[in-house]
Amino acid sequence: MAVRGILLAAGQGRRFGSNKLLHPLGNGVPLAVQAARTLRQALPGALVVVDARDGELIERLREDGVPVVLNHQATGGMGMSIASGVRASVEAAGWVIALADMPCLRVETIRAIAAAITAPNRISAPLYRGRRGHPVGFGSDYIWALTQLSADEGARHILAANRQFLQLVTTDDQGVVTDIDRRADLASVPTGASAGL
Repeated sequence: MAVRGILLAAGQGRRFGSNKLLHPLGNGVPLAVQAARTLRQALPGALVVVDARDGELIERLREDGVPVVLNHQATGGMGMSIASGVRASVEAAGWVIALADMPCLRVETIRAIAAAITAPNRISAPLYRGRRGHPVGFGSDYIWALTQLSADEGARHILAANRQFLQLVTTDDQGVVTDIDRRADLASVPTGASAGL
């Protein structure tokens, strides 16, 4: 059994003013597709959870050969997407849960988070200049808790309740704390391509 990557791409992106996950980066690739490519390069079995109503994004991801999990309750928040992704990969040894609006992650950073899941009860996360970032890894012991998520809080309470099992991975990858919420945030994405490639 391998650690699986799960990319959460079912958000509404209201602060961006349009569907930010379809917004092309400097290399012309939509933001979510670029994030999916990086995650799949790091963890080849990775899948993407998408709002079932977002036909255009679903089409773009499938054209790119990305396995897609449809979330029919995306308005329920991030927790619903995590639960959907974990339920679609219950055989995994663990999961690295990444966010589609963070396209600057490096492949080696994702691999390091996966490698830090050294036991079923282990949780892992990157640490950049004292800030904990994303993605976050969970060992297989957390399958029940992850599949029961429903609120917009995501998995924060699982992490908080199991802090003694958290392995922080120090990194110089600024991508772990760089997310795209507003159009102005695009300035932080390297021109031409994602930092993950």
